[in-house]
Amino acid sequence: MDFSRLCLHTITTKPWAIEEAMDKYAGAGIAGITVWRQWLADRDIAKVGEQLRERNLEIVSLCRGGFFPAKTAKGLEEAIADNRLAIHEAAALGAPMIVLVCGAVPGQPLSESRKQIADGIAAILPLAEEHGIRLAVEPLHPMYADDRSAVNTMASANAICDQLDHPLVGIAADVYHIWWDPDLAEQIRITGEKKRLFAFHVCDWMTPTTDLLNDRGLMGEGCIDVRGIRAMVEATGFTGFNEVEIFSPRWWSKNQDEFLDRIKQAYVEHC
Repeated sequence: MDFSRLCLHTITTKPWAIEEAMDKYAGAGIAGITVWRQWLADRDIAKVGEQLRERNLEIVSLCRGGFFPAKTAKGLEEAIADNRLAIHEAAALGAPMIVLVCGAVPGQPLSESRKQIADGIAAILPLAEEHGIRLAVEPLHPMYADDRSAVNTMASANAICDQLDHPLVGIAADVYHIWWDPDLAEQIRITGEKKRLFAFHVCDWMTPTTDLLNDRGLMGEGCIDVRGIRAMVEATGFTGFNEVEIFSPRWWSKNQDEFLDRIKQAYVEHC
């Protein structure tokens, strides 16, 4: 079986530290890894990057930046500073891209949060240019519009990309967040046409879902047509990784080696 386009996010196998994750992924024949920033805490980031490359793991991205909106000038400045730090971390790791979960503030108009998001990305673009780091805006499901992201559709992500009009700014399309959108096929087509489809994330939507954040399913467990959405993505010419990103205490509580085997099986059968 071909796993040359399979990438795992370190959050998917949350019980494993980065050292164990890299050994397990490489041993399973998985080709790519997206590293979440907390897995780099108290480590020599450049050394971790070297260790990943020694295991022939392609570093797909660093996750995550973003959370730009704030109600105070200090909050806005702190968000910019943290995103600049993320760019430095990505450069040290050797990650070519940062996934942006853009943020929102409860009680603040979404229009203001969206303006702050665009302004925040613009503020960090010079540093991203300096290091050649792409910034992938990830639209989140509307259920997160209150406090996690004011960017909730592919169309709204494309609007920000249009506004910034920069080759380093694109979109990370996650099936968990976009599967429901009646305009999905057209928005994926537009995103590909404008050469800004930077990443593709897969998991599944459980029915019923017990937690809006932490009850994601393994592909094939839920109602998302992962294979169909992948076909839309690849029709644009996208040849990047299929990134498995699953938040699930149900799966985290299980034997992670067995979970890894299940991921590979689900990837073949449903993705």
